[in-house]
Amino acid sequence: MKPRIFLFFVGPSLFLMTLFIAVPLVSVFVQSFFVTHQVFHEVTTKSCSPGFMKQTCTESTRTEPVLGPDGVPKTETHFVGLGSYRSLLKPAAVKAAFSAAGNGIGDLLNIDFYRALRFTLTFTLVTLPLVIGFGMLTALALNNVTQAVRGPLIFTFLLPFIITPIIGALAMRWLFVGNGIMADALNGLLSQHFAILAHGWSLELLMLFFRVWYVAPFAFVIFYAGLQTVDRDVMESAIVDGASRVERLRYVIIPHLAPLITFVALIHLMDAYRVFEEIIGFSSQAHRISLQWLTYDLLVPDSSGNRAISRASASSMLTLIGIVILLIPLLRRAWREHLGRG
Repeated sequence: MKPRIFLFFVGPSLFLMTLFIAVPLVSVFVQSFFVTHQVFHEVTTKSCSPGFMKQTCTESTRTEPVLGPDGVPKTETHFVGLGSYRSLLKPAAVKAAFSAAGNGIGDLLNIDFYRALRFTLTFTLVTLPLVIGFGMLTALALNNVTQAVRGPLIFTFLLPFIITPIIGALAMRWLFVGNGIMADALNGLLSQHFAILAHGWSLELLMLFFRVWYVAPFAFVIFYAGLQTVDRDVMESAIVDGASRVERLRYVIIPHLAPLITFVALIHLMDAYRVFEEIIGFSSQAHRISLQWLTYDLLVPDSSGNRAISRASASSMLTLIGIVILLIPLLRRAWREHLGRG
């Protein structure tokens, strides 16, 4: 393909990626080194009460924002370097947590960033093998049923993935809150009242279950499509040679689906590490928070209308770094497979 023709094909995509991905990313990176805040000044007022012989006067001082000519509050921007990152990572608090007088991991998890990081990593790394495993088992099971029932079964398996994540999370939460169907069933089974949403560990298990239930259909449809391309001659040769189902799965099917497994893992890692819908849908902020929710919370205006944009930008960059670290092993594997096929 000529360079000019290639440029016509990839040019629009490169332009849009630069405009909507690269430029905002650079902007967030730059903002993480600057802090912008409103300018305030003190105003002293004097009030006097009427009196017969002598007035009683008092002075009070209050802080008000400085307004510009257009009536908009003035702001100042200062370069703080790594200050926003230090305010998130709190190296002094981490050092104190692991000192002789500290409580180690317990004190570390009292810091918002590390509490969010712990849940985000757990959520990502626990759901990854479950999504791949359930997706693979479902695809293998459906591939062995009769053709007449495959269509309805595929539609049924894909239903969770069709639902909007936040709607699915809210629906599942309503099943377990108050007099929900699952809440009543659980209370009857345990013969006592158990509020699953009031405990951090049970709420976390419920969110893990929801993510697997929601994302496994995506893995299923990818693996099912891959199973349709398995070489029938190789499978028949394995059967003739006496290979069992487990051996055919291990030496024929899984190697054939390895690129798809890597693809599903890449997509899931990028998506799960940015977990946000479950935090909002299950209202878990009091027990569990994620890095993405922490960034959102920093952008919510406080009582004076200020937003911690610098710290939110730093949180976004740290989240991006975490995603890249998790993706490096899979990207290296995909690159080696590409070189091997080349």
